[in-house]
Amino acid sequence: MLSSNRLRVILEVFRTGSIAGAARNLKLSPSAVSHQLTRLEDEAGVGLVERGAQSLRLTEAGRRLAIRAQEVMDILETAEKDLLAQARVDAGQLRIGFFASAGYRLLPLALSRFAARYPAVALDLVEGQPYELLQDLERGALDVLVVFEHALDPWKCPEGVEVLPLFEEPQLLVVPGGHPAGMRPKVRLADLKDEPWITTFGAEHPVSTLERAAAIEGFTPQIRCRSDHYEVTIGLVRAGLGVALVPSLGLQGVTGVQIRRLQTPHLFRRIGVAQRPTNPNPASRSFVAYLRTAAAQLRTSMDPALR
Repeated sequence: MLSSNRLRVILEVFRTGSIAGAARNLKLSPSAVSHQLTRLEDEAGVGLVERGAQSLRLTEAGRRLAIRAQEVMDILETAEKDLLAQARVDAGQLRIGFFASAGYRLLPLALSRFAARYPAVALDLVEGQPYELLQDLERGALDVLVVFEHALDPWKCPEGVEVLPLFEEPQLLVVPGGHPAGMRPKVRLADLKDEPWITTFGAEHPVSTLERAAAIEGFTPQIRCRSDHYEVTIGLVRAGLGVALVPSLGLQGVTGVQIRRLQTPHLFRRIGVAQRPTNPNPASRSFVAYLRTAAAQLRTSMDPALR
């Protein structure tokens, strides 16, 4: 039987990346943490850490056990709250990660209603790319994470995390006012192969969705500028410096440009909410319900492109 106390030790090593960090969080000495890791390896019958002269890292078995340890800690915390019969949504803290364009309308719409219903829940909001924040969710530093996945660039959900789909969001063509493409009823990406483009940096690698889609269409786009800030992208397009692909959530309240849906397939993002099913925080479950309601409202009322 693995000791829950020693599972907490390896979880803190996983979270902090060091014995010293785990010792600080657990209020133990570094030697005590090291001893507990050794005892846990004896219990598990497999090596869990690789120790170097100046470093320590978890083996693959150690990393997998740490992920399971998070699930065990979630279950234990749930059991404690059930015994106290005081696990209520109207108190505590809710830690939410989100990507920038989700913060334009989707997240505020859900949060305004949630906060009005549960004003005593402390909100901790963290903005970042999903691939940057998934580890925080996996390690228990976030309760909920609003995520996206490009159809042309799918990613694998980490073990111990589930993604609830919310809606599919098209990538829309943005051109300057008066641009010929804005006058056509149907536009394909290849029709704009000679245009200068404003695009993103890509996620975990430098190839953007535009470049992936253009490769399928048989051309290499001329990149004039890269920016992950849609305000910058739209400003450059408005000034006539190029054309761009921008997801619907990034086009709220935009003026001075023309927006068209492209006929090119696979130009959309899947928007979802990621969470740990074992997370005992009752505020998390309630907030996800508000987020789903907000997403449903956006699908039907925000932009015809989302229908």
